[in-house]
Amino acid sequence: MKKTSLYAMLFGVLFMILAACGKGGDESGGADKTAVIGSDVEGATELKFWTFQEVHIKFYEDAVNRWNKEFPDKPIKLKAEAYPYDNMHNNLLLALQSGTGAPDIVDIELGRFPNYLKGEPQLLPMNEYVEPVLDKFIESRFDIYSKDGNYYGLPTHVGATVAYYNKEIMDKAGVDIDSIITWDDYVAAGKKVAENTDAKMVAFESNNWWSYWPLIKQQGSDFIDENGKIILDNETNVKTLEAMQKLIYEDKIAELAPGGDYHEEEFYGYMNGGGAASLLMPMWYMSRFTDYMPDLKGKMVIRPMPKWTKDGNRSAGAGGTGTAVTNQTKHPELAKEFLAYAKLSEEGNIALWKDLGFDPPMWTVWDKPEIREDNKYYDYFGDNIFDTLISVKDEIDSINMNEKIPDVQEQLFTNVFNNVLRSQSQTAEEALKQAEEAIESK
Repeated sequence: MKKTSLYAMLFGVLFMILAACGKGGDESGGADKTAVIGSDVEGATELKFWTFQEVHIKFYEDAVNRWNKEFPDKPIKLKAEAYPYDNMHNNLLLALQSGTGAPDIVDIELGRFPNYLKGEPQLLPMNEYVEPVLDKFIESRFDIYSKDGNYYGLPTHVGATVAYYNKEIMDKAGVDIDSIITWDDYVAAGKKVAENTDAKMVAFESNNWWSYWPLIKQQGSDFIDENGKIILDNETNVKTLEAMQKLIYEDKIAELAPGGDYHEEEFYGYMNGGGAASLLMPMWYMSRFTDYMPDLKGKMVIRPMPKWTKDGNRSAGAGGTGTAVTNQTKHPELAKEFLAYAKLSEEGNIALWKDLGFDPPMWTVWDKPEIREDNKYYDYFGDNIFDTLISVKDEIDSINMNEKIPDVQEQLFTNVFNNVLRSQSQTAEEALKQAEEAIESK
């Protein structure tokens, strides 16, 4: 291997290590597990699949079984392997850099995806399958896995951010949830919650970006502009972070999330005990409620996010996993065709909801009878989950992604949120300006 290639590989791994603090999102975690699906089918072509989330294997079990019934002339045996988040992403980068050892198909978390698009991507473009059906999907969810007009990753969900309200607390505070339309309404409701209950309106993260990213994106802002320029310290980003700080220390209707982010045991216990009356998070967070906050069943309802301006958006796309075919596959056409079948078909998108509880990126299935069948999410949150999603369909924009995102994550998680929201050692403007300068100096 050439020395420059080795340096590039090590540099890429360093980026991924820095980005590791960004895990803990919609599909973080995972554990070592191997499942061979379709092993009993004679003459099946074996494809290897890597994921960092064990539960995704269930979705592919359904897809392989449907595929083998529908296409008996080209059956598939899928060797699905789940690994811990960091291990899988680091091993994938090493395999792609060295030219050997990569799987045929792989799940890549959104925050890590830009690392695999540097230079000439070693993933195969999926345009021939994506472009004919793009009008049936939330298009922004493909943009985050694209480069130079090519689509390299197929989305696993929309990641539409919504407002989760604890109706029991809101009723006690004398707040009509459906009267909360704007951010001002939300703040006014929070003051009633603080005055009339023992809860806060909301808790903000200090170690992760889920309470900040959707708020700036719904206002049309971003961390990186469409030309790849860092815009961390723009006016919207500064004012939004100032507003969050004000809610904590001046209005006293918010506080810092126990544990630092929304995926810690301390936070689950806090919410389960009625610590906050609301939470602004993507729809994939529903499974966190059902799995870790059982006492809130029947109390939580889902509504659009409060908008910041009269014509502002009431949602934003946050989080994600792009599934890709690597250039090391020995069966490129079969791998791409199968992945498109799994992720771009109507049946596959219905399965994303039924098997995983994710909001499917194909919006044309949202009102299908199969989507409206009773399940644990309707039992927990009520029957209007997809009514809310349909109402914000055209308001779900996603942030721009490129190789600078790991640096953005590092600055936000390590410095900005701690210095502004926790220690108050810097103003929002100072912290974001310093973060931008640090990124640009690299």
